[in-house]
Amino acid sequence: MENILRPLLVVGGSVLLTLVIGWATDLLLRKADGRHPETPLWELLRRARVPYQLLLCAALLRGSYIEARVFPAHRGLVGHILTLVLIGSAAWLVVRIAAAIVETSYTSYAHARAQRDPARVRRVRTQVSLIMRVVSAVVGVVAVSSMLLTFPEMRTAGASLLASAGVLGIVAGIAAQSTLSNMFAGFQIAFGDMVRIGDTVVVDGEWGTVEEVTLTFLTVRTWDERRITMPVSYFTSKPFENWSRGTPQMTGTVFWYLDHSAPVDAMRERLRDILRSCPAWDGRAYNLNVTDTTPNTMQVRALVTAKDADDIWTVRVEVRERMIRWLADEHPYALPRVNTADAAPQPGRDRLRKHSPDGAARRVPYQPVRGTPH
Repeated sequence: MENILRPLLVVGGSVLLTLVIGWATDLLLRKADGRHPETPLWELLRRARVPYQLLLCAALLRGSYIEARVFPAHRGLVGHILTLVLIGSAAWLVVRIAAAIVETSYTSYAHARAQRDPARVRRVRTQVSLIMRVVSAVVGVVAVSSMLLTFPEMRTAGASLLASAGVLGIVAGIAAQSTLSNMFAGFQIAFGDMVRIGDTVVVDGEWGTVEEVTLTFLTVRTWDERRITMPVSYFTSKPFENWSRGTPQMTGTVFWYLDHSAPVDAMRERLRDILRSCPAWDGRAYNLNVTDTTPNTMQVRALVTAKDADDIWTVRVEVRERMIRWLADEHPYALPRVNTADAAPQPGRDRLRKHSPDGAARRVPYQPVRGTPH
């Protein structure tokens, strides 16, 4: 009977104590979250209750499993497994706590500056995401190293590994040259304010929004919801357009190709009316001018402004559509036409007659039509 009750008491007591401590801690965090709704810290810390309880249970079992007298022949193996679980859960808990603290700090900063300096907020968001990735990577490496050092064979091989670390570092540096360059480029992007999450960019002729930035790659979401994944070294070695750098305000152009008789002055007044009824126009400026001519048409360009890249697209397409509709309804003569009338023949010149019966065209001297003056 003792062989059954002792393991049940030790293991069951450890699990029950873990559940009680976890419930009490979660209750305190919920009360703190209710008293301080202005900060998300306590709610984010509640997300760490799983690694927290796993750490408590592993620590209690690690300290009391000997008294349970379970698998006495494999006591060392059980203790080793519990040690590995303890290290892994501790690393998991550290990452969750660090993420809660960093996310809380960013949220407070974003609420304070979201309206005044949105570009700065996007920059901090990019830096925060990269910092969290670095912290997670460092904690993971330390945890895995600690787990490996619990094996006696790894501790024995430690001296030889340290002795050959210099040579291995050189070899690894040469082999992973592109990877290391991407990592350094990721740090340069994060702290050099070159591109940020949420920026509108044009890369390789594709227009989109930066959706994710890591230490090695960057994801751009295009307007048609495609994702373009590019190495971050691209943004440090090649030119690209960042429409969100500095102020997000933009000036856009709209072109029409019209007949030379188009009412340009009336179009200026119509452009003003269209923009006044367009919510996306920011009211800063507008203009309309004839910028080029051809033998058949003239090029009319309108300049419009908006607060960001999304709104400038909306303004451009609305102005283009409504102006064309207005011209078609009120001034149809202004739209370009194709002249299909035959040119009048000129005396003294050769002209091209209709095709001969065999299908070949031939030139004959001009013969005046009867009834026309010579």
